[in-house]
Amino acid sequence: MKTYKLTAYEQTGKLITEETFTAESDEMAKEKGHALLEEKNLLEQTHRLASPTGKLLLFHV
Repeated sequence: MKTYKLTAYEQTGKLITEETFTAESDEMAKEKGHALLEEKNLLEQTHRLASPTGKLLLFHV
């Protein structure tokens, strides 16, 4: 299992949420990250999901 980091920000740059979770693959992490954003109604906020190697899996400005 790998550890991924999801962050979401307001337009001012203020951090809204920072979540760390594990997943077996990048694809599974993308699905889980999208579900977390949807659950918290943050899909339209600036957000990013980074893999343990620093690869951006989800990104929205």
